Amino acid sequence: GFVAYKLGDPTAKNLGRLTLNPIKHLNPIGFLCMLLFGFGWANPVPINTRYFKNPKRDMALSALAGPLSNLLLAVVFALLWRAEVAVMGTVGLTDANFMIFYFLTTFFKLGITLNVTLAVFNLIPCPPLDGSRIFFYFLPPNLYFKVMQYEQYISLALMLALFLGLLDTPIHYVSNLFLNLIYRLIF
Repeated sequence: GFVAYKLGDPTAKNLGRLTLNPIKHLNPIGFLCMLLFGFGWANPVPINTRYFKNPKRDMALSALAGPLSNLLLAVVFALLWRAEVAVMGTVGLTDANFMIFYFLTTFFKLGITLNVTLAVFNLIPCPPLDGSRIFFYFLPPNLYFKVMQYEQYISLALMLALFLGLLDTPIHYVSNLFLNLIYRLIF
């Protein structure tokens, strides 16, 4: 929403969606599916491409902002984890310090893993994911409109593939590539 706003689209701002408050982004059905089935979704960020000077490019840039922000958050979590390890190395490990170290390490590792996996998942070039909006930028107009005709069916196929676990291995593989890169850069 912020990138879209900077590119000229005030829609998310006008609807109060340029916020870090998770309640504004919560989708009750997506949240329930997350609890019941292990995958869910948030409300999509509202974007009106009519405000963009270059709609195709600006939509792709707006879509790219989400996965990039997840990767940036993963790096921030990795830096915090590295700082925690450095501090704990100088303080020493008492029983209380060990518990703090354990919980912080778990929190930081989870933050890294979740953000990397979310970025990789959102880069899948299937509607309604961000990857499709980036992929569409490279399609010629006639092919773009053909794909858009089947957007609903592609979305249903994506949900089915997720439910059946067909995407688990590729997502895991690509996520591990990014995780290894982050760990090599930070540690």
